[in-house]
Order: sequence, then structure tokens, then C-alpha cells
Amino acid sequence: MKDRYLPGLREPDNLHKGKKQIKSISRITAPGKAGPLHTINMRMISHNSVSRLWIPILALTVLAGCKNKEKETRNPEVIRTEKPVEKKARAVWTKDRAHQWYEEQPWLVGANFNPSTSINQLEMWQEDSFDPETIDRELGWAEAIGMNTMRVYLHDLLHKQDKEGFYDRVDQYLDIADKHHIRTLFVLFDSCWDPFPETGKQRDPKPHVHNSGWVQSPGQKVLQDSTRYSRLERYVKETVGRFKDDKRILGWDVWNEPDNMTGPSYEKVEISNKVDLVLPLLKKVFIWAREANPSQPLTSGVWTGDWSVHEEMHPMHILQLEQSDVISFHNYDHPEDLEKKIKQLQRYGRPMLCTEYMARPNGSTFEGFLPIARKYNVGMYNWGLVDGKTQTKYPWDSWTKTYTSEPKVWFHEVFHTDGKPYKKSETELISKLTTEANAR
Repeated sequence: MKDRYLPGLREPDNLHKGKKQIKSISRITAPGKAGPLHTINMRMISHNSVSRLWIPILALTVLAGCKNKEKETRNPEVIRTEKPVEKKARAVWTKDRAHQWYEEQPWLVGANFNPSTSINQLEMWQEDSFDPETIDRELGWAEAIGMNTMRVYLHDLLHKQDKEGFYDRVDQYLDIADKHHIRTLFVLFDSCWDPFPETGKQRDPKPHVHNSGWVQSPGQKVLQDSTRYSRLERYVKETVGRFKDDKRILGWDVWNEPDNMTGPSYEKVEISNKVDLVLPLLKKVFIWAREANPSQPLTSGVWTGDWSVHEEMHPMHILQLEQSDVISFHNYDHPEDLEKKIKQLQRYGRPMLCTEYMARPNGSTFEGFLPIARKYNVGMYNWGLVDGKTQTKYPWDSWTKTYTSEPKVWFHEVFHTDGKPYKKSETELISKLTTEANAR
């Protein structure tokens, strides 16, 4: 500090030279203080006078320094002058950057994966129920028919419950998937199904009911309480940051169907303003994920409505499309509708992933969808790989209609639990198209 007269509280040398006079002591400041403790202007003061004056000034200076040190010890924030370094979120990829990334990928074909032994994302990842043997076996079946990617759901409560254990299991899963030449698109949040998730043992499936145990992330209580969003921020930043350069990860789907109100399954307990709460939170989630500076792309898939006129779309869909590095969408309708939606989304000039499709009774099938997707070079993820505790071979209307036996036509899923294809012609088609597309 420029106005500090006596650095380290040393006495001037001329105080020890007999009765030599000092013209002035201009400023004396206490350590750690911005201003002077005393300002003294003196002329013609003798050595003895200065010595007598110096002792009380020194005492006051030391006392002030001790008091400051005491405050600093009690509360280190009290005298902090440095501003915290703010991380700047990376920008949305340019279209050129997005296409450069996509050109490095094979034609992406895979499934939304949850092992058959887990009812939801919590049961998949918690320590007591994590099942690497089943994951290994079922991803092996996927690899055998040419699938090269999986879309897999995470959950914020897993991070809260056991962060390091959770990350270890994610790493173990990624090792298994990588062994089978499968890269993963991770989903961070989800607005579908049960709004009251809890860790611990998950309930048993309701017989013959589609996705009877799937849970939302974040849950309703957290969504309604913005004071808890800091925990969600840590979950996003730490999770994406932990794996931001991991080549085994294809990308980050930051929020699945953010404007989904769950329909008849949980309509009696859903809050009416859910979408109004999710919209600003999704904006934050995109920022948080970008602040982790991932090398992989971010996306969030639109799934309903008319996408033909950008300005007329729902604000949620506009946000999703404008903030996604690569475009993603869902389609469970007929093949002609798939092609229509692809053409609507082409105007954004970005690579496209259809991250959910395949509901056989609806007309959304492998035979109808995959050739169209190949034509437009759209990556494809059908819902469901192996029949199991999610029971998504039953249709959505199983929440309102009673089923007592297996449906004649499976709604979702590719394999029986023993690895036998539900429909051999489907797996042969997947194998044929992926082999042709990715023969390099």
C-alpha cells in the first residue's frame, strides 16, 4: 500500500541518531486496513518526544491488527476483497460445430435402456439393486443386433443420497456399455409419471400396468421450493463436470418431456402450474450444464404440438430447440407423421435424434420408422429393450383399462427376459440397416 509509512511496523533508522530532528511522520496505518490509523504532521520534534509518542501509537497499531485478525478468524468472509471467479457458460454449439460432431458418429440406433430387473431409474442405480450382470447381458443382446447407443435416465436423488457411490456405478455401467461398443445419452431430469420419488427400496410393479413405478426428477416438493434449486445445480454441474470429456458418453439430454403433465396416471396429484415452474428451471439447467463445459452436446426433446411455425410454438418448445446443440424429438405416430416432423425440424439446420419412438399398436414400428430415419440420417432410440419390471409391453391405457394377461401385440420392448426377440423380423431389420449404414 503506497501510503503505508512503516511497513512491518519498523522504526525509522533516524529515531536512534541522538537528538536529530524529524520534519514529519506523514501517515501510519494499521495492517490490513485501507485507511490510516492516525495522520500526524509534526515539525521540529526531538528524539525523546518521538520516542514517547511512538510507544502508544505502536500499541494501538498492534491492538487494531489483533482485532482484525480475531474478526477474520471468526468469519473469513468479513474482510474478503477478492470477487469469486464466475464460470462463464459455453455457448450453444454453432450449426457447423454440431454437424462436425455428428459426422464423426455412426448412424445412431439404440434404445431407452433400463435393465429388466429395475422398475425405475432409482432401482437401476442404487447400491443395493445395481445389477451389472443383467446390464452386461442385456447390452450384449443389443450389440448383437447392431445397436450402438442407449438413452439412460439418471436422478437427482441419487446424487443427494450417495454421490461418490453413484458416480462409481455410472462409471461401472459405462465400462460395460463401452465393452459392447455402446455410447450413452444420459437424461438428467424427467417430468413423467410419479411426482413423489423416494430413495430406498422401490415398490413392486402393479400387475399389467405400464411403467407403474417410474418417478419424476425433480419431485414435486423440490420443484415447488426454489430454495432447493441449489442442490439441483450441484447435481447438474458436478455430474456433467465429472464426465464432461468422457468419450463413452454421447451426450446429455437435460430434461425429458419437461411439459408432460402425466395424463390420467397421476393427474389427481399433479400441480396445475407445473409447466410454469419447469420452464424457468429448464433455462437454468441448460446454463448449469454449459458451465460444466462438456465436450458432448446438450439437448432436450420436443414431443408434442405443431412445430411448423417457430414463433407460434409453446415457449417450452422454443427454449428446447434454441438451447439444444443437436435437435431431439419424440414420435409415436405413423411413419408419415415422422417424416412430417423431421421436415419441420430441418429448418433449424442441426443434426436430429429421435429419442423416443416405437409403439406398435399406434403404427410406430421399426419397419415403418427406421427406413425413413436412415433416409434423413436421424438417430433413433426406441422405447424399451428387454421386458421386465417396467412392464412397458403393456400400453399407456393400462392405467385406465384392466389387463389380465399379456397383450397380443407388445407396446414397447425388443427382447424377452431370456434374450429371445419378441419379433425376429424386427431384430433382423435393425441388424441389416445398421450394418449397411455403418460399414466403413
